[in-house]
Amino acid sequence: MTATSARLLRLLAVLSSRPSWTNTELAERLDVTERTVRRDIARLREAGYGIDSESGPYGGYRLGPGKRMAPLTLDDEEALAVFAALREAPGDDPAAMSALLKLRHLLPARVIERLDAVDGSSVDIMQPERGRVAVPLLFDIATACHRGERLTLTYRDARGSESRRQVDPHRLVRSPNRWYLVAFDVAKREWRTFRADRVVAAQTTGVGVELDDPPDAADMVTKMLVSDYPYYATARVAVSLARARQIVPPHVGSCRADGPDHTFITIGGVTPDSLAAALFRLPTPLSLVASDGVDEAVRHRAAQFVEAVQGAESDRSRQGVPPASGEAHGR
Repeated sequence: MTATSARLLRLLAVLSSRPSWTNTELAERLDVTERTVRRDIARLREAGYGIDSESGPYGGYRLGPGKRMAPLTLDDEEALAVFAALREAPGDDPAAMSALLKLRHLLPARVIERLDAVDGSSVDIMQPERGRVAVPLLFDIATACHRGERLTLTYRDARGSESRRQVDPHRLVRSPNRWYLVAFDVAKREWRTFRADRVVAAQTTGVGVELDDPPDAADMVTKMLVSDYPYYATARVAVSLARARQIVPPHVGSCRADGPDHTFITIGGVTPDSLAAALFRLPTPLSLVASDGVDEAVRHRAAQFVEAVQGAESDRSRQGVPPASGEAHGR
C-alpha cells in the first residue's frame, strides 16, 4: 500500500470517528499540512466518498452520504459488540452468517482469542426459536413502511395455510419474542397485525399509499398480545404509570394510570394458577379489582406461602435456631 493510500484510509477513519473536524484538527491528527488535508479531501470526493464542508470559524469537514461506503473502523470492544449481536441473529439467516464470517476473518488475533475464550467457557441452554424472520425480509418490509408502498404478502396462518394479502404497511413492532407488522388489509378494509415470522414473501407493488388516520401500532400489538390469554386479573398498585410499565411487559399486560401515584394493571395468564403466580411475582403490594375467576387460585397460593413460612418457623424452633430479626420483633 502506498503512503498516499494509507494516508487516505487513515483520513477516512478519522473523519468517521466523530461528526465534524476542522482542517487544522485533521492536519494535527494526521501529522500533515493543511494543504495536504485539502488535497486528500479532494481525492476522496473524486473517488466517490461523500464529504461535506462548511466554511467559517465553526465550520469543518464531515463524512456524509456518497457513492461509496467508507471503510468501517472498530476498536476491540466495538468489534466484540458487533460480533455478539450477529451471533444472536437467526442461525439460518444467510446475510447475518455472511457478515459474521467476514468479520471474524478481519478481526485481529487478540480479539479472536477473547471470542474463543467466551465460546470455550460458556454453555447455551436457550432453545432455538422457531420461525424467526430473516433479516433481509425484515428490511424489505421496513423499507415499504418508510416509503409508503403497498405490499403483496404471502402469509402463513397458525394452521399452516398460505394466502396472498394486499396490505398497506404502517409500522413494524418488536415484542420480546418476535416482530409484528401493523398494516391495513386492503381486501378486508381493516387494520390488522401480522406476525413477521409467518410472512413467507413480501413483494412491492409500486403503488404508493397515504394512510388515513393510522392507529398507534405499539398499542395495537400490545392489546392483541394481551387478548390472547384466556384469564385476566386487574389490580391497583401504588406506583406511577412509568414504573408500572417497567414491571409489567407489554406482552404480559396493560397499564392505565389512576392518578400520578397509582396504576391499574391488567395481566393475562394461560391458567388461573399461572395468573395467580404472576400476581405474586409483582414487586409491589396490590389490591385486586377484578380477577376473572382466579380468586380461588390466588387464595390457594397465599395459603401455600403462609404454610411454608409457618413450617420454616416450626423447624427452626425445634432445632433451637433463633428467629430472624424481623420475626423477633413481630414483623
